[in-house]
Amino acid sequence: MTVLIRPYDSADWDDIQRIHDAARLDELRAAGLLDAYLDLAATYENEGLFDDEVWVAETEGAVAGFIAGSVGPGGGEITWIYVDPGQYRRGVGRALVEHFVARSGGRVELEVLDGNAARDFYEALGFVLESTTTGKLAGNEMFTATGHTLVWTPPQL
Repeated sequence: MTVLIRPYDSADWDDIQRIHDAARLDELRAAGLLDAYLDLAATYENEGLFDDEVWVAETEGAVAGFIAGSVGPGGGEITWIYVDPGQYRRGVGRALVEHFVARSGGRVELEVLDGNAARDFYEALGFVLESTTTGKLAGNEMFTATGHTLVWTPPQL
């Protein structure tokens, strides 16, 4: 299956909202935080989705996932990444992360909730645990969550 990565367009809103809302349920369920669920429409502004670059993944002409984050001198941070649950384990997430890493030019950081199976995925791509913290859940600060900061560092030449 071919995965095309392209910049987000406002016409993608309905697709990324549908993808986020479905995948966020999986993410929170795995972390034991299902009661903390809020949909994308309720969180994207406060969480700064469009403060950074946003890219979408397409398969067979349909949006299958998206990634957002900041890229600066020497690296970047992935702040959002969601894949349509119907597209899990088909290379969409890998294509999004590889695209972001290639654009970063250096170290890449992201956070994953404790219990989220995505941690194994990121570690398989070369991310390593840097730290674990417990605090307010981003997007719904009424809840406390434990998150792991994972870091990818370019191979040494």
